[in-house]
Amino acid sequence: MFIVVGVTGGIAAYKTVGLVRLLVKAGHEVHVIPTDDALRFVGSPTWEAISRNPVTTSVHDDVARVRHVALGQAADLVIVAPATANTLAAMTAGLASDLLGTTLLATTAPVVVAPAMHTEMWRHPATVHNMQVLRARGVHVVGPADGALTGGDSGPGRMSEPDDIVAAALALVERPRDLEGVSVVVSAGGTREPIDPVRFLGNRSSGRQGVAIARAAADRGARVTLVAAHLDADVVPDPRVEVIAVATADELGRAMDATAPEADVIVMAAAVADYSVASVSEHKLRKQDAPGGLTLELVENRDIVAGLVAARRDGQTIVAFAAETVRDDEDLLERARAKAARKGVDLLAANAVGWTRGFESVDNELMIVGRDGGVVATASGSKDDTAHALLDAIVASRVR
Repeated sequence: MFIVVGVTGGIAAYKTVGLVRLLVKAGHEVHVIPTDDALRFVGSPTWEAISRNPVTTSVHDDVARVRHVALGQAADLVIVAPATANTLAAMTAGLASDLLGTTLLATTAPVVVAPAMHTEMWRHPATVHNMQVLRARGVHVVGPADGALTGGDSGPGRMSEPDDIVAAALALVERPRDLEGVSVVVSAGGTREPIDPVRFLGNRSSGRQGVAIARAAADRGARVTLVAAHLDADVVPDPRVEVIAVATADELGRAMDATAPEADVIVMAAAVADYSVASVSEHKLRKQDAPGGLTLELVENRDIVAGLVAARRDGQTIVAFAAETVRDDEDLLERARAKAARKGVDLLAANAVGWTRGFESVDNELMIVGRDGGVVATASGSKDDTAHALLDAIVASRVR
């Protein structure tokens, strides 16, 4: 496979050397296009030695071969790692001020970007907007990871590891279309139960896992509907996916009831509130309204999954999630088996959660059990990786 790797001016460029090496060792022809700033971190001799191909940043080199478009035209896959905030902005604007810019405009191959920048830059409204635009154009995004950054900072913005980027990028061109023609409904995000016009009962779900499942299903050919409760600002649904926005557990339940009859596969990945407030105040509650303390009466919300299972039609696959605080894997498995049996679902994906794992993280670990309580699969890694592992299990369960 002919792969172009763009390298831009971030300290994470040193990790891209390993990425290129992985691609070359796998037998691919790799051409590296660094920006001038990238060469301040890793020089041309390194890229040429690792890729075994000449390296240039200029559109004026090798003019006879029209190199400024030839690389993009020849590419089967383009990876930009690291992708700095500046590069993402240039891609959004369609700028072509160097060889990497012209290559990105000239290619029709899948494009993968691995963002790398400080957390504040990643969360800046301009970057959030740019990512929305790029995703809408079909650009695939790997990461960023949450971890140590330069200067002693830590948070979302760390470039994903080379093996994760390679796996995700190659999967785009090697991915099976095993859900072609299948209708998939996925719920995602956290519901919010109002207390008054200002406050609500909520949870820490970012919606990232459900959105990843919807995107992965679309990659595999499915027609996908996403019923989305609250999503974090940087969690953007794929443009190929129909989105139904909801807020409360009741709204989510009614949306699932409406979409489920036509679905072949239902994945309940949303974090749905078990309880809601019995009496919602029409005005903001003040301390003066309840001096010394406030007591809220909560009522149990209906079991959406149980309702979907009760109404399911022949050939329909229903998958539930269980987020559990547990002692160990045995405890997680015991709880997953009990919940799968109680709900009557075809598959149940269980994950351990806590103060620092599961919710609000770019990574996840899943234990997937079947109707009989047996472990169908386990998966760990990015939420895109775990999404595809879950879909693998779904596909396998449907062909038995």
